[in-house]
Amino acid sequence: MGNLSDNPKTQKYLGNKGLILLLALLSAFVPLSTDLYLPALPTMMKFFHVSELEMNLTLILFFVFYALATLIWGPLSDRYGRRPVLLIGLTGYTLASILCASAADVQQLILFRILQASSGGAAAAVATAVVKDVYQGRKQESILAIVQSMVVICPAVAPVIGALLLKFTSWRGIFATQAILGVVVVAGSFAFQETIESKNSNMNLVHMIGRLGVVLKNPAFAILLVLFTAINISDMAFISSSSYIYQDGFGLDSQKYSYFFAFNALGMILGPFLYVRFSSRFKRFFIINGCFAVMIVSGLLVCVFGGQSPYIFAATLVPAMIATSCVRPPSTYLLLQQQSRDTGSASSLITAFTTAMGSVGMILISVGQRNFVLIIGWLNILIGLLCGGAWLIAVKRSFLDKT
Repeated sequence: MGNLSDNPKTQKYLGNKGLILLLALLSAFVPLSTDLYLPALPTMMKFFHVSELEMNLTLILFFVFYALATLIWGPLSDRYGRRPVLLIGLTGYTLASILCASAADVQQLILFRILQASSGGAAAAVATAVVKDVYQGRKQESILAIVQSMVVICPAVAPVIGALLLKFTSWRGIFATQAILGVVVVAGSFAFQETIESKNSNMNLVHMIGRLGVVLKNPAFAILLVLFTAINISDMAFISSSSYIYQDGFGLDSQKYSYFFAFNALGMILGPFLYVRFSSRFKRFFIINGCFAVMIVSGLLVCVFGGQSPYIFAATLVPAMIATSCVRPPSTYLLLQQQSRDTGSASSLITAFTTAMGSVGMILISVGQRNFVLIIGWLNILIGLLCGGAWLIAVKRSFLDKT
């Protein structure tokens, strides 16, 4: 397939820049579906008269079902095309967001969040596949960095917007805002033109789902998949506990919390940009090594000094946030390069494993007996050591080159 990125006419209505923006919005569905209502979690816990763990189920189960849903949407997009999958999934997400805004109790909210996650799973699974459809080589890696840079803006601004919304509306208004976002992206999906060149139209649904197993049998893909998605454990442990750390632990109000969270999330924005800058001078192998080393050092600083004040906690954690986001463009690129076909299935597995690892982080922090700062520090240390070591072994055994 030719390099469609060089021909803006490949997207008649969106254009190349519009396509990149749509891809960023699609990839941003998870942070926008979670971070936007993080400032409201303590208030919602009191509103529904439930425990912290019960309230966190609205986050944990969202990620579990989101991960499972991507395993279906990706292969479906290989079978029927990217556009119809987007239209069906995103319409479902919009309707589920409206239901979340009308929930009468926490059980209903959990159910509607599951519906929201199951529908929204179409977004990220298709987004990564479209990048592989349209862009190749160095251009593909650059687009991944640009898209992911735009995506991590969402964790930075979503809590700030959520806190501002709480000044004018309740938590229900936050879910209504998600519904409005759904309408916007559905409109973008109508304008989107199909990018998959040849569909697996001769395969039935069972056979298509079975392609996930075929992709996982590729040892290089499977090893890298676990290695690189594990970094999401520490990221999501922080994201899901951040409101409790800053508001309950350090005594900040929801507005001040949003500023501290934004500072940490803004660190994630630097990561992909730094990667693009460094990749022209250093090999991918050394950049990834450096990121794992930064995670370890940052985790040590959080453990020793992070509990003293919100300023010190934010400052010691931000290097790890930068490092984990810096790894994402090269890791996604390397994973996609392991598969010459079944792009939708590969994209689904990347999204599903990333989300599942994030759920592990949220579970670990939920049972952490409120010593959140120390747990986050140790998670960064352990993941940096384990994944960094696994990366060195993988390259040493020569199924990857040091590029």
